[in-house]
Amino acid sequence: MLTADIRSRFLDHFAARGHTVVPSAPLPTPDPTLLFVNAGMVPFKPYFTGEAAPPWQRATSVQKCVRTLDIEEVGKTTRHGSFFQMNGNFSFGDYFKEEAITYAWDLSTRSRAEGGYGLDPDKIWVTVHHSDTDARGIWRQVAGLPDERIVARGDEDNFWSMGVPGPCGPCSELYYDRGPALGREGGPAIDEDRYMEFWNLVFMQYERGEGPGKSGYPILRELPRRNIDTGMGLERMATLLQGVDNLYEIDEMRPVLDHAADLAGIRYGADAQADVRLRVVADHVRTALMLLGDGTAPGNEGRGYVLRRILRRAVRSMRQLGYGDPALPELLPVARDCMAPSYPEVTEVFARISDQAYGEEDAFRATLKQGTTVLDTAVTTVKASGGRTLPGAQAFLLHDTYGFPIDLTLEMAAEQGVEVDRDGFTALMNEQRERARADARTRKSGGALDTSTLRAVLDEHGTTNWRAWETLTTESRILAVLGTSGRVQVAREGEIFSVVLDRTPFYAESGGQDSDAGRLTAASGEAEVLDVQRPLPGLVVHQVRITAGELALGDAVVAAVDAEWRLGARQAHSGTHVLHAALREVLGPTALQAGSYNRPGYLRLDFPWRRALGATVRSEVEDVANRALRRDLSVAVRWMTLPEAKELGALALFDETYGEKVRVVEIGGAWSRELCGGTHVEHASQIGTVAVTSEGSVGAGMRRLEAAVGIEGFAYLARERDLVTRIAEQLGAPRTELPEKIASLLDRLKAADRENTRLKQQTTHARAGELASAAVDANGVQVVTTTTQGSTDDARALATAVLDRLPAAPGTVAVALPTGTVVIAVNQAAHDTGLSASDLVKRLMNGRGGGSPHLAQGGGLSPDRLTSALEDLPRLIAGH
Repeated sequence: MLTADIRSRFLDHFAARGHTVVPSAPLPTPDPTLLFVNAGMVPFKPYFTGEAAPPWQRATSVQKCVRTLDIEEVGKTTRHGSFFQMNGNFSFGDYFKEEAITYAWDLSTRSRAEGGYGLDPDKIWVTVHHSDTDARGIWRQVAGLPDERIVARGDEDNFWSMGVPGPCGPCSELYYDRGPALGREGGPAIDEDRYMEFWNLVFMQYERGEGPGKSGYPILRELPRRNIDTGMGLERMATLLQGVDNLYEIDEMRPVLDHAADLAGIRYGADAQADVRLRVVADHVRTALMLLGDGTAPGNEGRGYVLRRILRRAVRSMRQLGYGDPALPELLPVARDCMAPSYPEVTEVFARISDQAYGEEDAFRATLKQGTTVLDTAVTTVKASGGRTLPGAQAFLLHDTYGFPIDLTLEMAAEQGVEVDRDGFTALMNEQRERARADARTRKSGGALDTSTLRAVLDEHGTTNWRAWETLTTESRILAVLGTSGRVQVAREGEIFSVVLDRTPFYAESGGQDSDAGRLTAASGEAEVLDVQRPLPGLVVHQVRITAGELALGDAVVAAVDAEWRLGARQAHSGTHVLHAALREVLGPTALQAGSYNRPGYLRLDFPWRRALGATVRSEVEDVANRALRRDLSVAVRWMTLPEAKELGALALFDETYGEKVRVVEIGGAWSRELCGGTHVEHASQIGTVAVTSEGSVGAGMRRLEAAVGIEGFAYLARERDLVTRIAEQLGAPRTELPEKIASLLDRLKAADRENTRLKQQTTHARAGELASAAVDANGVQVVTTTTQGSTDDARALATAVLDRLPAAPGTVAVALPTGTVVIAVNQAAHDTGLSASDLVKRLMNGRGGGSPHLAQGGGLSPDRLTSALEDLPRLIAGH
């Protein structure tokens, strides 16, 4: 049975039993504690915790998931995959244990002809929590399981919670006996390879308190509404139903594995180490396909770094298998064809996916070539000195200078029997991060507030009545005043606090749009709104500075958005949509927004593209955008279901989670149609202008456009006009002739530079001959010492030129600069006698210097010490 069929049977089974089929959420998640969705229940988490009201009583989904904590185990075991799919059914205060067990047993054992999976009931074992007599009794009644196949286990195995105070409860797991060839008899408590877990039923019926680990915390009470959360591993069920040994051999992965083996000229199953690498390739190529499909782009931080690491591990595994050509153009289309039956969108956006993936491989191949040479040299040096640890500074150099990630350094060093000073590397990384943070970020509302405090406010008062789409002013009441140490009663003049209102007109930062500015006015005081965030679903928090009097809990206030600020924000956000549409019109549909930020007067837009746009293309994009403004395209907002929006071709932001109804913003109808929660103008002409100010790289395969919008856009253009006017006046040329005039001046400057360089070289060569003729003998070595003006490069050039004019006998040259720097050059004949430029510099400069055996430099001497230092050189050489 194909994986896509297993998936559809699951959804059909629960849809027929009153469950709403919920599409998989995108892999990037807005949950601040996660990079990616890592479990089927994550999109439903707000409904289980009570942060939001569930829109359905029953739901079912097949959720895409990514887990990378055990990435080094991928390929080594039968169970670790970085991408997997979790089939789930959920009840929010509706049915409970009996129905959940019945549904799972029925689907698992019903015949394939009747839409089930057809598992042999006599090979199914289950586990229950040792205290859950209800579940044990239901398994006996519903499935007729004997007691010996209902295994009681403790908290570690069969009691579930989120790891923090909140809902929890016992769980019951289903296992399938794959036969004696795969392990010992006796059930899942004895062998979890032979007895493979394929479904976990969680019965949320309690609320837990504070406490560490998976046990030892207090159970506070029964939940008023009991919930069901189940997860059936789709890959595990496919492993069982397709009769293969592990998840890497199912129909969604085996074709990639086989093609990788063919490319490498090997046979899967012939070599254990090669098999691990083939499984890594099959897993990682599929994971990269799905992450790229959901909008994640390779980068150096967070989600982007996870994807970059996965792509690089796949590429390097192919190189280790002996395949040196680009691998992703061969393998990624195979993964696409495997996944398309379940996720047709990977075919629709494959041009974008492949462009980013292939660009990343090209960049990594260059990095790998350069970094491997440096690493191999460093490892050889460590071994030659009798050591077994690569210094942290060397690992940091590879990371910082050559773009070599630490995990790759660790892997490659281990392959050569060398460890890495990870603590030293981490210390240097921390120093770098601290320097980067020296500018200090503006503290965001809620960022320094305790989540439990925020949740208590939400539980007590419910969600904020958010009115940003409708009005700029509301009459509101203060529900909570929050500081870093918790809730307070009063905030006084000069203080900065966070405030929760019962209703608000302020836009909370989201979807790339900055938060609104404005004021809160009460009878007792006023406050400036600095920032607005939504730290929990439904809860809006305002960071404010009290500018007069005080604000207290319960005060009535007038919340007013700065109208000019909001106008600028609307122009910038609508301008972002217009620029995005223009970009796609000029470059094609693969130029899909991968990130954005906009505030009054300014916008930036990131998109996947492997090369600079160039002045002509950039001008064309800007022209298309402004022509849309001149046509005064209408701006419309429509609400519809997510499938309806997708059918219309609306573009979705990948890091958003969407509800049953979605908000679609259209500019010119189908010309620009995106899912968006931001504020917008009513007609495109209200944007004013879009003036592109810059375009550049923000990482491999990723570009960034920046633009000034509205009045700031006109101001930018005016400044550009004034600048051109001043240049034209200074050069005495009409503005239309400036490009030719400037090009002529640049040509003359380059010619002058070339002539200056030629004259300098002539002078250096002439002086070099004079210095060489005045060399002194030091124990058979011709020694020249001198001082010169200029840069270190000038000193190096002079030293090399003098050395070239010395006879074939051993020779050494030292050139000093007035700044206290000394350059020493040693020819091969002198090196053969045991002289080293690096050693001489260190001895001459009291250890302050270094370089190669033939050319080195040092510094730090005072000018009055230079002469004596140079005079010491012949003595040092004579005595070596």
